[in-house]
Amino acid sequence: MHALPTPELKFFADLSVQVDKPQEVGKTHHGVRRVIPILGGSVQGQGWQGRVLSGGADFQLLLGPSMAELDARYVIESEGGDLIFVTNRAVRTASPEVMAKIVRGEPVDPSTVYFRCSPSFETASPALSWITERLFIGTGARHPDQVVMRFFEVA
Repeated sequence: MHALPTPELKFFADLSVQVDKPQEVGKTHHGVRRVIPILGGSVQGQGWQGRVLSGGADFQLLLGPSMAELDARYVIESEGGDLIFVTNRAVRTASPEVMAKIVRGEPVDPSTVYFRCSPSFETASPALSWITERLFIGTGARHPDQVVMRFFEVA
C-alpha cells in the first residue's frame, strides 16, 4: 500500500472586492436573508493580476446571532482579457456582538472573526483551464465597504 500525499497550500491570489450597501430581504423560514451587491475590485496573483467586474453579489443567510453562510457569485477579468466565473461559498462566525457590528456595517478586528471560504472557478480560457480542475480554499475579512480574501490552491 502506498502512502497518500499530504495536501499542501499554494498561494493563488489576493482579492479586494468593493461592495455596496446590503439589500435586507428579512427573516425567512431559512434565516435572515441579505444580498450584498458587488461593485468591482482587484485581484493580485503570483505573476498575474485582474479585476473583479461589477454585477456580482454575495447572497448571505444569517443563521443566528453568531453565524452566517455566504454564497458569492462574480466574474474576474484577467489582465489578458480572460473571464473567470467565481462561486465562493463561505462560513463566517464570531461572537454575537461582533456579528451585530458586521451586519450594521461597522469595522471589526478580523482576528475576532472566523471567515473561511471555498472558491471554485469556471473559464473558457484554455490557458486557465487548470483552475477548473483544482480545489481552492481561502480566508477573508469583511470591512464596511469591501471584503478582502486570500485564496490558496490545495496542492
